[in-house]
Amino acid sequence: MLFDPTELPYPALLGIAYLFALNFVTLVVYIVDKARAGSGGSRVPESTLLGLAMVGGAAGALLGMLLVRHKTRKWYFRFTVPVMLAAQVALIAWLVLGAPALS
Repeated sequence: MLFDPTELPYPALLGIAYLFALNFVTLVVYIVDKARAGSGGSRVPESTLLGLAMVGGAAGALLGMLLVRHKTRKWYFRFTVPVMLAAQVALIAWLVLGAPALS
């Protein structure tokens, strides 16, 4: 077997927990901002939405864009969020499958 998830070290498990939590928070922020856009409430700045995607929440951002159709008209969201997700997936794959030992 190329990859056995039961052999993950503690730092890797923390990283996975971080990504799950951040992507969940990012998804919720996109949904809340979409609801506020419709009701005229105070909005989440676009820099915050893109910042959450940049620090690891790109999957949650893309899911929010697709589920509630939020920020899908903005070209920079349509371009940058998928690019950030691809970069994050590539980084994770490299770290899990092929990175040299960091210790």
